[in-house]
Amino acid sequence: MKKLESERLILREWVESDSKDMYEYAKSNLVGPNAGWKPHKDEDESKKIIKIFIENNDVYAIELKSQSKVIGGIGLHKRTPDNKLKELKQREIGYVLNPEYWGNGYIPEAVNRLIKYGFEEMNLDLIWCGHYDFNERSRRVNEKCGFRYKFNRNENIKLLDNKKVNVLYYNLTKNDYERLK
Repeated sequence: MKKLESERLILREWVESDSKDMYEYAKSNLVGPNAGWKPHKDEDESKKIIKIFIENNDVYAIELKSQSKVIGGIGLHKRTPDNKLKELKQREIGYVLNPEYWGNGYIPEAVNRLIKYGFEEMNLDLIWCGHYDFNERSRRVNEKCGFRYKFNRNENIKLLDNKKVNVLYYNLTKNDYERLK
């Protein structure tokens, strides 16, 4: 993964020593259930997740430059929410942020940096972003970053004991990105 920077953030590979910072937010009921997973029980669980991130190589640590601290994570995943568009080169962005840092514009900043990387360096045709219908904060991020609502569907979330949720999907095309630039 290529290290990416924005004004206040560094998007970089995870390292095991990030486990303390991850656990700080991953234990919160405000974070995991909004992203599709249960709160972490201890720092060892966060270490295991970091090892998976390192192995899969598709989730960045979001480091706040001013504090040299990991405040969240953002992924650019190989997913195709709409099979009618499977011929397009596409990815899906997913993110979480430590609640202590909510309301500062960090996630829109990270999403916009990943969008730029996806279209300008990975030459993607389409980028998706989704959220559960009860996650109002993510809806606002999607809209701020130029994503347009496309459809919704009910899904069962395995990591939340197959909880049934309504997922709203948005996307941004390369053409839309070029017009917004």
